Amino acid sequence: MKSESRPVLLIMDDDEELNALLKVYLSPFGWEILSATRPEDGLNLIADICPTLVILDVMLPGKDGFEICSEIRTRSRIPIIMLTARGDVKDRVRGLQLGADDYLPKPFEPTELVARIQSVLRRIEFPAKTGTNRIGELTLNGSSKQTFLGGKPLDLTGMEFAVLELLVENAGTILSRDTIALRTKGVEWEAMNRTIDVLIGRLRGKLGDNPHNPRYIKTVWGEGYLFIKDAGRDG
Repeated sequence: MKSESRPVLLIMDDDEELNALLKVYLSPFGWEILSATRPEDGLNLIADICPTLVILDVMLPGKDGFEICSEIRTRSRIPIIMLTARGDVKDRVRGLQLGADDYLPKPFEPTELVARIQSVLRRIEFPAKTGTNRIGELTLNGSSKQTFLGGKPLDLTGMEFAVLELLVENAGTILSRDTIALRTKGVEWEAMNRTIDVLIGRLRGKLGDNPHNPRYIKTVWGEGYLFIKDAGRDG
């Protein structure tokens, strides 16, 4: 049963030795660590206890991490950190497109995994903002981390909400990719990768925004992204 006093982390990786090592390393940080080496076991644990965060390896037997990530996203907003072999850019981009909140290439230093876990947990447990932001038909509630467009809820992941909230709070101001990364994660992303672009693309899709004729998020080539002050208004 899920602990009421501390976060529950589920590691889904078929490497039993790695799972055991991570459990020893991560437990002193106050997290309850569970692990599953088979996809079906991990999915059953998610259904039964709804862990706080999932650490998901791409290479799993029978059903790969991408399929599992997609399946989780059809029914839950649980934060997902994906582990990708060799830091393959295609793997990272695909995972983000499917709804992963972060990624970490293998092999990795446990200290970096801890930093990424802490960053995600800060976003979901201690939201920086508790007020409500409204621009046009778009409403963001910082306390509940819910987003509504025209009164209808948008199903955003934790990272998508953090990026959108930052853009809305700075409407009319150009934010570089580095600024967006640092102010939403607290851990610097690799320079010049497509992480921010993928997240913006996902947000545009959920907002029904056209990048060639944007109503919400405008690309400023060579500089970054800007949330339009009169967002959602025609003309």
